[in-house]
Amino acid sequence: MQLSAKRKEILIYGISMAALLLLLKWLETHFIIYNYRLEIFIGAISITFTALGIWLALKLVKPKVETRIVEKEVYIDTSLQTEINQKEIDKLGISKRELDVLGLMATGLSNEEIAEKLFVSLNTVKTHSSNIFLKLDVKRRTQAVEKAKRLNIIH
Repeated sequence: MQLSAKRKEILIYGISMAALLLLLKWLETHFIIYNYRLEIFIGAISITFTALGIWLALKLVKPKVETRIVEKEVYIDTSLQTEINQKEIDKLGISKRELDVLGLMATGLSNEEIAEKLFVSLNTVKTHSSNIFLKLDVKRRTQAVEKAKRLNIIH
């Protein structure tokens, strides 16, 4: 089929308008990039450093130490229980109330539960606990209980 002269003219006009429109859009883009090249460069640098900062923050926030809880069963032979070593208690300077707190620690009670049982404040129990740790030269409750049992201070 042959295109009529009028249709051919419209087609050529349409193609030339599209080409002209593409040229204008290209010139507009070139003009924007040329006039705002400093802002575009600064924006690219800021986006790069922002991404780098986020990546670095995520790397630094990850914990490097993994905490593991180890449960240890303690078997106590009740047939070998002896008398409480009063001399050792006097030597270490452990008071009656600290001995009560240590005994309740050995049963596995928390500080709050010990405070309720002895009708004292939580801070008082914490003070007694820290005094026990100092006198027995230990850092943890389990160490204090084990050392006290070894020294026959508690059963």
